[in-house]
Amino acid sequence: MKKLGLLLSLFAISFSGMAQMKLITKMLSNEKDTTRKASFLPIPSFGYSQETGLEFGVGAIYSYYTDRIDTITRSSNFSLNATYSTKKTYNISLKGDAWSPGNKYHFIGDVRFKRMPFNFYGLGNNTQKTDEDKLVMNQIKALFDVEKTFLKNAYTGISLGFENYKFTDEVSGGIFSNNPAVLDRDGGSVIYAGVSQSYDTRNSNNYPSKGFFGRVTYQFAPHFFGGDNFTGSQIKLDIRNFWPISKKLIVGAQGIYYTIQGTNTPFYLLQQLGNDQIMRGYYGGRYRDENLLASQVELRYRFMNRFGIVAFAGVGKVFDNNNANLKSLKPNFGAGGRYFFDTAKGLSVRVDYGLGEKLANEKRQSGFYISLAEAF
Repeated sequence: MKKLGLLLSLFAISFSGMAQMKLITKMLSNEKDTTRKASFLPIPSFGYSQETGLEFGVGAIYSYYTDRIDTITRSSNFSLNATYSTKKTYNISLKGDAWSPGNKYHFIGDVRFKRMPFNFYGLGNNTQKTDEDKLVMNQIKALFDVEKTFLKNAYTGISLGFENYKFTDEVSGGIFSNNPAVLDRDGGSVIYAGVSQSYDTRNSNNYPSKGFFGRVTYQFAPHFFGGDNFTGSQIKLDIRNFWPISKKLIVGAQGIYYTIQGTNTPFYLLQQLGNDQIMRGYYGGRYRDENLLASQVELRYRFMNRFGIVAFAGVGKVFDNNNANLKSLKPNFGAGGRYFFDTAKGLSVRVDYGLGEKLANEKRQSGFYISLAEAF
């Protein structure tokens, strides 16, 4: 019996080792899966940004095609993440991006529950590090979009969204409590409905190598909750284009303009400069105001199906509704690496390091990011 038990143990160890080697070989393979099969990947969820610190938890990504035969149909992706971070944030999110056969319909969903300590620096494009004020945010957010194509490559859509915020000032007496321009310090709720129009000729929604994407959305928030809650509208414009320089080298460019118009605009609905997608290197919310204007260019070199590197640069600023100009644009630049865990669909994990401006008596602003999917 002891010999039999020993043999079974050795067999189990050998089988486990072979399974692990098979998985490692698959994850590092340079071959591209052309079967368009669905993929489900439960993974340890991790990430990093200067706002949250190191995030860790559990997650899963499910990717599939609603029509495996029609190669025009884009991949649909669903992801679930539950993370906790070294800065005591937690984030539970469910995201969906689905395309019907032939790309006739496009569905977008985003639901999240989040607690996040963060630094508040005031309002405008010229805040100071010395005004740093520590807050804690609790957020509930839900967004649903449905788009339909009526003309080739053009999509018209409607959206519905809800956001709820609560804030705690950890150290009273700072700029957060003393600045009269900061509205709705305790938090509040907003519900909005909107319409969108987009035009999309990209050859992939995950990792495009050529094509154009443009989308404009209009969202209106009625006086639904009463009192001093926000009433007004928001407009977002997002334009992208991609040029193949060679089979492995791509140039991508993006420009965005976001604006919010209304009465009693709370500070947490103002546009914020800096995140892991655009103006990388700036602390998210270091600069916030009624308008955000930003652009970036990214050079992508995918030297293997599994691996790639990028270099990026951009400019941007925030400004109020009475001060629209192109002065005082803030620069950013940086580089990063990519690992494609689904080579056929272009799904990747990215690592980026971005640098921003250097102000007097401050260190140069910078940020390190670990995220899923491309920046744009």
